[in-house]
Amino acid sequence: MYKIIVELFFLVIIQAAITPFIRRLAFVLGAVDVPNKRRVNKKPMPTLGGLGIFVTFNIGAFILLREQFPTHEAFSVLLGSSVIVLTGIIDDILELKPRQKMFGIFIGALIIYFLAGIKMNVLNLPFVNKQIDLGWWSLPITIFWILALTNAVDLIDGLDGLADGVSMISLITMGIVGYFFLHTNQLYIPIGCFMLAACLLGFLPYNFHPAKMFLGDTGALYIGFMIAVFSLKGLKNVTFISMLVPVTILGVPITDTIYAMIRRKLNNQPVSQADKHHLHHQLMKMGLTHRQAVLAIYAISLIFSFISLLFLLSPIWGMWLLIAGLALALELFVESIGLLGEKYKPLLTLIQKIISSRSKKDPTVEVWHLGQAKPEQLKKKNKKD
Repeated sequence: MYKIIVELFFLVIIQAAITPFIRRLAFVLGAVDVPNKRRVNKKPMPTLGGLGIFVTFNIGAFILLREQFPTHEAFSVLLGSSVIVLTGIIDDILELKPRQKMFGIFIGALIIYFLAGIKMNVLNLPFVNKQIDLGWWSLPITIFWILALTNAVDLIDGLDGLADGVSMISLITMGIVGYFFLHTNQLYIPIGCFMLAACLLGFLPYNFHPAKMFLGDTGALYIGFMIAVFSLKGLKNVTFISMLVPVTILGVPITDTIYAMIRRKLNNQPVSQADKHHLHHQLMKMGLTHRQAVLAIYAISLIFSFISLLFLLSPIWGMWLLIAGLALALELFVESIGLLGEKYKPLLTLIQKIISSRSKKDPTVEVWHLGQAKPEQLKKKNKKD
């Protein structure tokens, strides 16, 4: 274990050392993010940061910690992730259409399913102790899982250091869950999570605001793809809890993606159409600075990670209470910051109606602004008391 920890620190150093060279390469290849109305950067910024992360991770997987990974699986994942990185590089230089990016992810997912053999096979139903063989459903469910998580991380990459930090928090949590809770002999999965987190830590000083380099689609797609593969490996025989934990750990990018799709449907816009109403955009509209918005989302990601650990420690009834509480709190938060738009706030509207109806039944229940005179009803009531 001591050797693994030392190698992880070494990966951080390698990543920090290799990033300046990747930065120069980005300028040479023309992989530069030019400011426009959708971007938050004010000057041209080199991308391709994910290429350095890809190189560093594979230095760890094939040189430093080679004995930890099965040969066939390691090379299969390398092939699948290479397709993802190539897709990201082309997009960073030429800007692909959403369908073209999805096709690249789809090819990578097929390699993971057929060549690496990493897939969902069996669903274990809670409470009834019954197993369902997914059969031919295994392929579409596995492909959907990889496509969804890869795009979720890609969509959240909107501020300096945002996708990097959120993914790092998620990977560390996944590593902790895999090492301490899953009780499996496949320790290379949590080790892989910690390795990728170490690479992201080495890149973070270049990516945190004010950034010197972006992850680019190369990085966002690669990180999302690897997170999907790591979580899939732990979901080979899916249980309700094992499905719920990685979804909760990745709560920030998944929530942002789901509500972005709902928002665009409500506004009759194509689901793939980009907008400036993501979580980080809304926080900045509320008055938070660039750095404050990123740190706030880090904090939200930590809360999701903590809740995912509580799922593993709670009895069944406690788990359902956590799910209900999380769903309620999440909806209130989303509506309060206007993630679905200023007009769509069903839960807050319902609460306001309940309060309003209560105040009509009891005239002593009044609301007034600070500095205004107290309502006469309350003045009389206070005198009687």
